[in-house]
Amino acid sequence: MHTSSLEHVKKLVQTHLDRQKSLKVIDIGSYDVNGSYKQFFDSPEWQYTGVDLAPGPNVDVVLKSPYRLPFASHSVDVIVSGQAFEHIEFFWLTWHEMTRILKPDGYIFLVAPSRGPEHRYPQDCWRFYPDSYRALASFGGLQLISVTTDWEPHPEEFSAPWGDTVGVFKQPKMSAWTKLKKRMMQKIRHWVVPGYRI
Repeated sequence: MHTSSLEHVKKLVQTHLDRQKSLKVIDIGSYDVNGSYKQFFDSPEWQYTGVDLAPGPNVDVVLKSPYRLPFASHSVDVIVSGQAFEHIEFFWLTWHEMTRILKPDGYIFLVAPSRGPEHRYPQDCWRFYPDSYRALASFGGLQLISVTTDWEPHPEEFSAPWGDTVGVFKQPKMSAWTKLKKRMMQKIRHWVVPGYRI
């Protein structure tokens, strides 16, 4: 976890979250290799859950698949994911799951590399730019609150080779009918789309 990534998430938390409000926070790709975002979700009002594909430090829930999140629809206030999407072969399937579990008015903080050396863990498939996040917002029916990309190198030596695209997405308010329709569409995808089946 490079320094610039940690700095980005710290700033997002400070800017967008109310420390006095009860929040359920899910961190997708939480395995602590050399740092994690957990330190920034330290309010006693916040319930943080680390999620990853392998057991280890800072992992509370071990997934069977990156495309199935074991949380109820519209049950999570904040989803953070950093330095994970480049490793997910079909990230758009994971994105659909993230939008499914996010509450109305909930946030997704997404940090993914725009540049950097290949780092296969177990694969390294993608890099992202601002238009990628605009496409994700449209694809998931979310509002894109902000998006930035690190075009200049970070001054810290370990972070300098890396650049990230950082986005804040918000789930719009939904009628009961829209919620039901979204849940049903995702159930259908789980049945018929290759990659979802586990």
